[in-house]
Amino acid sequence: MPELEQDERVAVARLRALLELLPTALDRELAAEGITSFEFTLLEALHEADAGRLRLSALAARTNATLPRLSRVVTSLERKGLVLRAACEEDGRATNALLTPAGERAYEASRPRHDEAVRRMIFDGLGDGGAERLSEISYAILDKLDPDRRLAVTADGCAADPTPAEDAGACAADPAPR
Repeated sequence: MPELEQDERVAVARLRALLELLPTALDRELAAEGITSFEFTLLEALHEADAGRLRLSALAARTNATLPRLSRVVTSLERKGLVLRAACEEDGRATNALLTPAGERAYEASRPRHDEAVRRMIFDGLGDGGAERLSEISYAILDKLDPDRRLAVTADGCAADPTPAEDAGACAADPAPR
């Protein structure tokens, strides 16, 4: 197989840099709200979930986090009063993460800062049609990296359910059984 061309190497180097720099930049932006960008992602997933509840395994799959990492972050959110753990009624072996009223308020309070930061750091530099182009490019890469579509995001912005049998609760419009 031939070596990467110069333009391909530059593209991959820029992608790596973006993947390294963006979470840290979002962390700095959200620090004023007392949460990290990963905590925001978890709060957002719970906010979007049916009844603010997801199995920890579904939450881990949705965020591509290992269960130990997810458990540490959920523990941190529990200490802040933003999330609770509860036994899963459908499966006694599973544990759910529940968004508390304080967690909902924290999500709602941090969302404008998050959205403004994302718009400023990403979309403002892309020009007209930039969001659509970025979406198409990202999806083309995700299609190769995530063939099971655990992390895929549909056109309406709702995360695809990792497994319909799990309480994945991506969107109210999602017809998957809960």
